[in-house]
Amino acid sequence: MNKWLVLGVAIVAETIATSALKSSEGFTKVLPSVVVLIGYGIAFYCLSMTLNAIPVGVAYAIWSGIGIVLITVVGWTVFGQKLDAPALLGIALIIAGVVIMNVFSKSGH
Repeated sequence: MNKWLVLGVAIVAETIATSALKSSEGFTKVLPSVVVLIGYGIAFYCLSMTLNAIPVGVAYAIWSGIGIVLITVVGWTVFGQKLDAPALLGIALIIAGVVIMNVFSKSGH
């Protein structure tokens, strides 16, 4: 299976799990708590599978960087969290870092 597709599944699963983590209200709500456990299970399983083909530093940087951006977008759109200029700048820098790693680095290839 494509290593980047599996990493993408890991990122999406982690984003869903983290979103459900807020909704679980400290694991007091059953359905969101189940989503958290399943989501993180899928995320870590898929991340571990990518480590056979992608160096751990590169895989984790991409996984966490894109995950941060996605969960920030979820927080903003779903949970109504506000983003100020420094937050937007930080997100832009994270995106730039992920792009630079993927376009210019030979570490992950």
